[in-house]
Amino acid sequence: MEDFYIVKSPIGNLKICEQENYITEIYLSKESGETKYFHRHSDLLYEAYTQLNEFFLGKRIEFDLSIKLKGTKFQNKVWNELRKIPYGQTRCYEDIAIGIGNRNAVRAVGQANNKNPIMIVIPCHRVINKNGSLGGFGCGSNIKRYLLNLERKLPV
Repeated sequence: MEDFYIVKSPIGNLKICEQENYITEIYLSKESGETKYFHRHSDLLYEAYTQLNEFFLGKRIEFDLSIKLKGTKFQNKVWNELRKIPYGQTRCYEDIAIGIGNRNAVRAVGQANNKNPIMIVIPCHRVINKNGSLGGFGCGSNIKRYLLNLERKLPV
């Protein structure tokens, strides 16, 4: 059974999903919610909620959450490589492809990036085009720009 919180954030309502004591998804939700709406309370969901709030306040640069990735072997390699991108920095798709040992997989890296199930914690927003332009983002370029600008300010 999946439990979840829907919480308001500066980028919209985020749905945080937990299954078997692991965060399995964080994504922008079209569901409306109060400041905090939950299907069932759990310590892990509350911790994820707290850490995301700290991130948006500029007080958290790393996440310490139990997560479980559900994807192909390739997608998991990409998502784990994304987690290595330091706060406030960016990498291009080619950097990620090289990082997973397949320089020619740039396009496939982009597709895996787009399927990232745990946004922000797995920082797909930190991946940009080689020429420095923002590139794509499933939640829209305005949200990507917001997250990148947020991270360029030093945490408190």
